[in-house]
Amino acid sequence: MKKLMKVLAIVISAAMVFSLAACNGLGGKEETTDEPGTLAQAGTVAIPKEEIKIGVLHITSIEETSGYTFAHHKGIVEMKESLGLKDNQIIEKDWIDDNDKKATTTAIQELIDEGCHVIFATSFNYMDTMEEFAAKDEYQDIVFSHCSGYKSNPDNFNNYFGRIYESRYLAGIAAGLKAQELETPMLGFVAAQDVNNAEVTGGINAWALGIQSVYPEAKVFVSVTGSWYAPEDEGKAAQALIDKGCVVLGQHSDSDATQTVAEKNGKFGCGYNSDMTPFAKDAHLCAPIWNWGVYYTKAVSEVINGEWKPVNYYEGMNVGLIDLSPLNPDTIAPGTEEKVAEAKAAIADGSLVVFDDSLVDNKGNKIVGEGEDGRLSDEQITGGINYYIQGVELL
Repeated sequence: MKKLMKVLAIVISAAMVFSLAACNGLGGKEETTDEPGTLAQAGTVAIPKEEIKIGVLHITSIEETSGYTFAHHKGIVEMKESLGLKDNQIIEKDWIDDNDKKATTTAIQELIDEGCHVIFATSFNYMDTMEEFAAKDEYQDIVFSHCSGYKSNPDNFNNYFGRIYESRYLAGIAAGLKAQELETPMLGFVAAQDVNNAEVTGGINAWALGIQSVYPEAKVFVSVTGSWYAPEDEGKAAQALIDKGCVVLGQHSDSDATQTVAEKNGKFGCGYNSDMTPFAKDAHLCAPIWNWGVYYTKAVSEVINGEWKPVNYYEGMNVGLIDLSPLNPDTIAPGTEEKVAEAKAAIADGSLVVFDDSLVDNKGNKIVGEGEDGRLSDEQITGGINYYIQGVELL
């Protein structure tokens, strides 16, 4: 009898070890070693399409009809439809303030507890919290993918963004030609962050370069709100720029308030993130826009196939990630369509480099590019533009 009990104990013990090994890891992923408790590295094990779960953090509401969160949510929906996923495989958490670490931590933990295999965080200040989660041993089998910023790790945490400055430059051409038509070399820009944020400042500089390419004497005045999404403050900043004498406004801010204020004042503008013409049809010229579905579809497909790698993603018009919204025929100056098309083709064939070796900041310092032929490198563009170029100054 004792011998029988001993045999049973061994069998039960072996079964428990097998069960723990089979269940270990989010979503039942396989082990990378024979040691119990070792998780498969994120993105290395295929996940059946019908089992994949995706989590997303948004800074504002997915019910927005324009702007930043609207563009990201649209991209998530495109990804879901392209891959044939069901609604319950996507968990989107909106109104997560990226300056609220507690709220961000809670939201990410909830997505993990829901069984998400990949989590996208769409706003700059989610970065540090996501980095902390990605570093934890128990979450090495989860893909953490962060939009904008600059942090990543070589295991399960990457960064994704794009060359939006290409579209900014094109929008600048439309803005410069409109200001020239109005015979007023004064343009304004509503900025979410100050000069130290390379993402915002690079966009301002690119817009200004586009303007200067057609209207060299034009100046761009910048008003900073200090917040990614603050419609009231964005509206006040826009009004202050108009009161200064600016006749065309650009923006790196999440709502369409800049464009609606421009319209109320009989001025013009270039929006951001999505086409804002429907909300200011008598003022809006065009907008640099994101097609985030390009990245989301690629990334989730790679996770499903077990082919995802922790490599930062940085593309542009070459893959359709960014573009310029349709030019508004009711507001653009004559010749805009031809000039924009010419510049777009030149960017595509490499004959036009937005941040080339001719850059000088507004204090007279020559900017030394670290890339090919003296142009700015990707690293400089994404993290090193902490200056305004000549012709750009704070309001």
